[in-house]
Order: sequence, then structure tokens, then C-alpha cells
Amino acid sequence: MMEMTVVIAAVAMFVALGLPAIHALINSFQTEAGTRAMISAALSSARALAAKEQRYAGIRFQKAYNLANPLKAPQYMVFIVHDFDRTGLVSGFRAADGSEPMKLPDTVGAMDLRYRPDLLAAGDGFIDIKDGDTELSNASVLTDTTTFSIIFSPSGKMVIHEVQTRNKHGKGDFVSYGPSTDDVFNKKAEVDAGVAMFYQDDYPALGLNNEPSRNSFIIYDRVKFKDAYKSGRAWSDYLHTLERIYINPYTGTIINR
Repeated sequence: MMEMTVVIAAVAMFVALGLPAIHALINSFQTEAGTRAMISAALSSARALAAKEQRYAGIRFQKAYNLANPLKAPQYMVFIVHDFDRTGLVSGFRAADGSEPMKLPDTVGAMDLRYRPDLLAAGDGFIDIKDGDTELSNASVLTDTTTFSIIFSPSGKMVIHEVQTRNKHGKGDFVSYGPSTDDVFNKKAEVDAGVAMFYQDDYPALGLNNEPSRNSFIIYDRVKFKDAYKSGRAWSDYLHTLERIYINPYTGTIINR
């Protein structure tokens, strides 16, 4: 009994000593530097995936859709691959087989700061959020600018490629196509029913449609952005001060300045 008591006490002591280190490790990923490291590792994996599969592949940043509270919705990174045969789209991408969405830390988020002006009025193409603009008070624009992709070619070079995510069964948002069991990207009905996590790119009015992949983004503090967003001056109050992060097209790594 005495020996058992000593062993239990020793284990308890090691656990207690180890907890601060564990908490420190977890907290390190809550910072911008930790998030950069996390994204950088994902980009390297996506580049390797493109070379292995010999098809266009990359990372998709997207929030789990939350109409009631878009600010609170968690943001994820998803490995995606180009697949015309399954999606039926020249720009069609689906979630990579065997991969799970990776949740970004709750304290930070990523944006490309570009959106379709036709979400608000007649227009086409994409424009940058500019100093003094207030469009981010629109939930669809917020969804658009926090949903973007970074794509690599089979040779491992980062490229600009049209991206339209769809479920792995290629089903669009039409009743005649029936349901899909894809648990990552899917039609609105399947996401709302809890089958999948993310709306596929068939909903322009919600800020989700085909668009070119990106070569840069920003990382923002979600608490600071929430305050700026609610004030109606999200860009001029906060986003304008952040560093734009660029990616080396030949190595797939984040360019550190």
C-alpha cells in the first residue's frame, strides 16, 4: 500500500508539472504567430497533396455557416482537390478524401478582403475592401471575404485557379439531383439538417460562389474585429492596420518580412 501510494503521488506530481507546459502549447496556437505556423504547415501539406495526386489541390478557408451569428461562427481550413469527373464543373473542387477540416483558433480568423460587389448592388468581378468602406456590416460580404482558397498545381507551384466547391457526388442545389451524404461540403438542405459542415458554392446571395484562388490574406483578432464590425467601420477602425501575408509561389511558404 505504501509503495502504491508513493507511485500515485509521483504520477500526480508529474501530471501537475506537465499541465503548465500543455497549457502553454495550446495557448501558443491562439496567437497570430501560432496561427501562421498552423497555416504554413497546412499549405505544405496541400502542396504535397497536389504533387501526390497529380491534380490541382489546396486549402479552403471557410466559416461553418451561422446565419444567426456570423461573427461567432468558427473558421476552418479544408484540404480540397480539383475533380471535374465528380463535380461536373471545370472549376469544381471537393474535399480531399480522408481529410478532416482543421479549426482555426477561436481568437483569430483569416480574410482575403475581396468580395463580389453584386452582393450589394449590380456589378461583377471582385473589389477590395477599402479604407472607409462599411460593406462588412453585410453578413454575405463577411462570408465572402472569410471564404477563400489557396491552390497549388501538380508541379507544386501556387497558381490562381477558379474554385467552386461542391459535394463529392457533384449534386447541385436542385431537387432533381437528390441528397448527398458528403459530410464536408454539401447543399444547404443537407447542411441545415446536420449532414455536412459547409455550404457548397451554389449560393451567391450568401457570399458563396465560384471565385479565383488567392495568393495573400490577413490574420485578424476576432475580438477586435467584432468591436469594429459592430461599429460599422470594420476596415478603417481595425483591418486597415493589419499586415497582408503573402505566399511564395514556388515554395508554398509564407513570406516573412
